[in-house]
Amino acid sequence: MEEFLHIAGHVLEHSVGDTLYIVPFLFVTYLAMEWLEHKTGGRAQEAIRRAGAAGPVVGALVGAVPQCGFSAAAATLYAGRVVTLGTLFAVFLSTSDEMLPIFLAEQVPLDVILKILGAKVVIGMVMGFVVDAALRIARRIDAPLHIHELCEHDHCHCHGGEGGIVKSALKHTLQVTVFIFAITVVLNAVLEVVGEDVLADFLAANPALSVLGSALVGLVPNCAASVVIAQLYVEGVLGAGAMLAGLLVSAGVGLLVLVRTNRHAAENALVIVALYATGVLWGLAINALGVTF
Repeated sequence: MEEFLHIAGHVLEHSVGDTLYIVPFLFVTYLAMEWLEHKTGGRAQEAIRRAGAAGPVVGALVGAVPQCGFSAAAATLYAGRVVTLGTLFAVFLSTSDEMLPIFLAEQVPLDVILKILGAKVVIGMVMGFVVDAALRIARRIDAPLHIHELCEHDHCHCHGGEGGIVKSALKHTLQVTVFIFAITVVLNAVLEVVGEDVLADFLAANPALSVLGSALVGLVPNCAASVVIAQLYVEGVLGAGAMLAGLLVSAGVGLLVLVRTNRHAAENALVIVALYATGVLWGLAINALGVTF
């Protein structure tokens, strides 16, 4: 019983920490979206639509900041169709999560860190433009803002004018935070029982499939994924291709927020599959070209 209580306390401590730091990102995002919906109407939609082509550039640069809270914000903005799917991809692919702190702590040379960050940013931009171009060809990119649908999905009744945009943003933030916390508790409990060493052993024991395995681990919506991948690369267990494949798809809690806020389940599944495939393809390309960082 004592060991169980120790594990439970450890899981709760980490889950609270993993969840609380994204709350400001979510609140600011929802506040901005509510302002767009309530105050600007069709003019904002048209302005955002005109500026949307540059979205992957901005998304990739913002995503490179070592905080997966930006991926959570991007997922929320995409659910409301404020940003394009290409912009969401750019943010997810460039998101650093815990990579940068690990590299700095392990004293990885600055030029190596910059090369890896640069590769993630460039790949994010390229794939963002590819996704948006494909959607334009399919005539599916010019969807109107759907911010009000988030309210209908969450049943928050926040468009009746009662409480203003701050109250509406708080309601959305609370609902999404509770969802993320619940999932994070489950993930942390599994990692606590199984151990992060198991992830390391899985990747190290399958060198021929390290790219596929690393990308699969990277999809785990928890900072432990990027920590393990970055650490194994520093230790020489993972090559450049496998490392990049895993870190490209390590979008942190962004995937959880996408599943919670975007009501199109099939679309969410397609995004996750496409994200995984993108990481694998670029990882294999890096290996084939013999690229090192």
